[in-house]
Amino acid sequence: MNYKIAVVGPIPHDTIITHKGNTIVKYGCVTHPTIALSKLLKGRGEVIPISQVNKRDVSPILELFKPYSNINTSGIFSDSDQGTSIELKFLDQNNRVEKQLSNMKPISPKDVEPFLDVDCFVFVPITDFEVKLSTLKFIKENSKAKIIFDAHGPTTFVTDNGKRLRKYWKDKADWLPYIDVLKMNLEESICSHIEEDYTSEELYDENRTDHLEDFAKNVLKHGVEYLYVTLDSRGCAIFSNEDNELKHDFIKSVSVNNVVDTTGCGDSFAGGLSYGFTLYNDYVKAAHYANALGALRTQGKGFDVFKSLEETNNLIEETYS
Repeated sequence: MNYKIAVVGPIPHDTIITHKGNTIVKYGCVTHPTIALSKLLKGRGEVIPISQVNKRDVSPILELFKPYSNINTSGIFSDSDQGTSIELKFLDQNNRVEKQLSNMKPISPKDVEPFLDVDCFVFVPITDFEVKLSTLKFIKENSKAKIIFDAHGPTTFVTDNGKRLRKYWKDKADWLPYIDVLKMNLEESICSHIEEDYTSEELYDENRTDHLEDFAKNVLKHGVEYLYVTLDSRGCAIFSNEDNELKHDFIKSVSVNNVVDTTGCGDSFAGGLSYGFTLYNDYVKAAHYANALGALRTQGKGFDVFKSLEETNNLIEETYS
């Protein structure tokens, strides 16, 4: 069977200063799950990145994807010459200061219309304006594809001077009916549930999980099938409804010995979810692949960190057998 997964969001030109002081320059976000999925789907399906980019970035992006024959690049648009450039400075392994230097044109229904026959759309926006709500509505009305959505976008905004900050996701009730699987990290779950001053550096607390069950109930009542909340190196919490009762699962992480670069871990995790749901329609298997891709992403600076399906399955078997 020829599976098709579309990865939707920006392909930013990233300048990354790691927590160890190393500087990395590369294209990020959509590129991580796209290349990871291309390796998992080799010989069985294709991956379609959908993004608006700067004209100057088209050639290097196409060159980046060229070694992967099952990446369909017809969704890379540059007609508006409006893409994303970002500077990321990590304060420690998980926390960073972000500065956005240029903004992409939002993904519209017109951009996704040629790809409505895919099995899954996985959205990985990094800022609140990059995907239009009308785009999700259009997919729901015209496609049978599952929609996986990363909440990093709607919980992040850019100030006039390019500083990227957290924000409360005020209109989430408008978005949730058009999302099948919602993915976020713990900080983003707080920004989606608790309305307070998100400019405070004290917002995030890795032990602040008491809100999750109430938040999950609210999310699921709007039609979301599964809520995944990543808990850094611990693993991920999964919430769903079973017999009209809230079901809470926890899937431990895939352990790694040396973290080199965590940029793109969330995007890679979302890509793993899309693989698990597309091939198995199984929320636990989806978590296994998500944790595996997120862990692999930390292991180096390049895209060679992602492995073949056989190698990835071996890693999953070692962790979850």
